[in-house]
Amino acid sequence: MSSLAVLIGSAAAIYGALSIAMGIVPGVALSQTKPGPGVQPLSALAAEGRAVYVAEGCSYCHTQQVRPLRQDLVFGRPSTAGDYAYATPELLGTERNGPDLSSIGQRQPSAVWHAIHLYEPRALVHASIMPAYPWMFVVKAHADPGDDVVSVPAPYAPAEGVVVEGPAAKAVIAYLLELKQAPLPEASP
Repeated sequence: MSSLAVLIGSAAAIYGALSIAMGIVPGVALSQTKPGPGVQPLSALAAEGRAVYVAEGCSYCHTQQVRPLRQDLVFGRPSTAGDYAYATPELLGTERNGPDLSSIGQRQPSAVWHAIHLYEPRALVHASIMPAYPWMFVVKAHADPGDDVVSVPAPYAPAEGVVVEGPAAKAVIAYLLELKQAPLPEASP
């Protein structure tokens, strides 16, 4: 430890080795993960919705991984690496303040439900702590042909006009509806 060059060189070598072992090797291994049976890439609209989901910070409160614990089985089967083959980066989540969404497209396949829930969550789940996302929608005096009108319950609807899905809402709803866990073959753990 009397030579500064040896000290700095040793620290740099240890830092480099740890960076490779803890950052690069797992990243390369994960990038070579093959998709699980039945796992499909997202459609273009759902991929756009995933970007909105990330931008809005949804993964801070919702996980997208089912742990192999009894209390998690209400969300679906335990997640496997193949479930995330097309999801880069993986949105595993940081907390579970809201329900796990890894199979929300199977558990709640209604686009209408998701639209109302995004516009005003408490209209469907009275004790929800999820924020509302009204900026994803447009309130119009009258719906135009082709508009997706959201049937918001009366206490939560605007005083005048109709609520119409905006592009961000359509994309997020498409993403949520595509979140489905493919069944595993019987031999898989």
